[in-house]
Amino acid sequence: MKRFQKKTPIRDIEKLFLSTAFFLLVSGCLLGPDYEQPVFFEDNRIERALSLQPKQPLLKPQSLLDFQDETLKSLIQEALRKSPTIRTSLIRLRQSRETLRIQKSYLFPSFDSAFEYNYSNESRHMNFDRIVREDYYQAGLDMSWEIDIFGGTRRQIEAAQAQERADIESLKNVSVSLIAEVAQTYIDIRKNEELIRQARQNLNVQENLYQLTKDKYQTGLTDQMTLDQSAYLVETTKASIPQLEQELIASQNALALLLGKLPGELNEQLARQKRNCLQRRFSYPLDQLYGLPMDVLKNRPDVRVAEENLIAQNALVGSAVADLFPKISLSGLLGFESIQFPQLFNHKSYTYGYTPEITVPIFHFGELMARVDLQKLLKEEQVIAYEQTLLTAAAEIKNAMVSLEKEKKRNQSLAQAYRRISDAAAGTRNKYQNGLIDYSEVLNAEQRRLTAQTSLTESNALLYQNLIRFYKAIGGDMESKEVSPTTDSPVISADSKTIPH
Repeated sequence: MKRFQKKTPIRDIEKLFLSTAFFLLVSGCLLGPDYEQPVFFEDNRIERALSLQPKQPLLKPQSLLDFQDETLKSLIQEALRKSPTIRTSLIRLRQSRETLRIQKSYLFPSFDSAFEYNYSNESRHMNFDRIVREDYYQAGLDMSWEIDIFGGTRRQIEAAQAQERADIESLKNVSVSLIAEVAQTYIDIRKNEELIRQARQNLNVQENLYQLTKDKYQTGLTDQMTLDQSAYLVETTKASIPQLEQELIASQNALALLLGKLPGELNEQLARQKRNCLQRRFSYPLDQLYGLPMDVLKNRPDVRVAEENLIAQNALVGSAVADLFPKISLSGLLGFESIQFPQLFNHKSYTYGYTPEITVPIFHFGELMARVDLQKLLKEEQVIAYEQTLLTAAAEIKNAMVSLEKEKKRNQSLAQAYRRISDAAAGTRNKYQNGLIDYSEVLNAEQRRLTAQTSLTESNALLYQNLIRFYKAIGGDMESKEVSPTTDSPVISADSKTIPH
């Protein structure tokens, strides 16, 4: 009964201590400005600048990269799983989450257990009336807590939460950029393969012409200059093939790097696709590309990263302001103390204590105000960065739209020109075989045909690449607001705790 009565005051003190701290924490205020999204451009200005037609049906962003190419699809999925850039972004996201956990822990008391043996014997020359000696054992639980009255810790948590959201958007941005880069590199590979195929096909035609010219030369029907011109055309085409092969290998190696593979490890996989997508006619309803939502700019991952950075910096202003005000902290001890170890854990050795403390900043030579001003200036910098990111996004979307539209018109003209010059070149070859014209006309027609063929192939590739740029410019899949796991690309999960290997 005596033990119960002895502990009752301690329990009352603990209850008072905790209830008072809880009241102070709940009733505490948040200093500093709350975040308000800045408005740089009205919606109607964005609509006019980008020629948006929100009521028109929009192509699904996923369909923009549907080139009916299974190899490309598998490469994109593999890149999302194994790319070093994706894995690095995941690591950074996990780092921000651990930082957030650390910041949240500061809202609560910290407890540490300790076991100590203390011994001291004061000097005999300190003029003490008696020798002061301390020799005792101590074991117990230490508690310390800085109560967040003015919201400095909560502002730090707000900043950490914004940083976590920014890292999620950064992961999405890296994913979109990676998808676009894989697709563009893949189109480069197919373009070089097609140019090599055409060069070898043309070389076969030119070698036949050379043999015909050589036969005429041997029978005296033509001169040395004509034979040299025919040989020149053959050798020029031969010379172009090694360069195209070098560019093909460079593109293959670039794709392997994106997927985290060594050079040459993708060659077998690339060879499985028998039909080159550039040989198909480009058929996308480009007029539907203008059916974008009004928030297309704000939904881009990089724009949302910039805004989250601004939100985080705004919270840090509040944290700096909170440092101008008093800090209230509580510390306490609960445990056992005895000069003899066997009696340490006896109920009579029970001890406790608590120490409330208020720290008031008085004079720091302007340091605290300078910290507030610094955070405000950093916030202004983030505002400008946010505005610049919006402007860059608008320019990229507009440029992608115009490039795609203009290249399609150019491609149509190039296709028409190539058909005409192909017919003309075939006609000159027939006339030359029948001895009706000189070889110089064949040479001119053949050179124009080769130029037109190369230009058309490069334009076909550029159409696809401009479509990929448009996909990247609008931020990829706009309908996906959060990073979420998928069966095809598990690495995109924002909740991922492990890095796939």
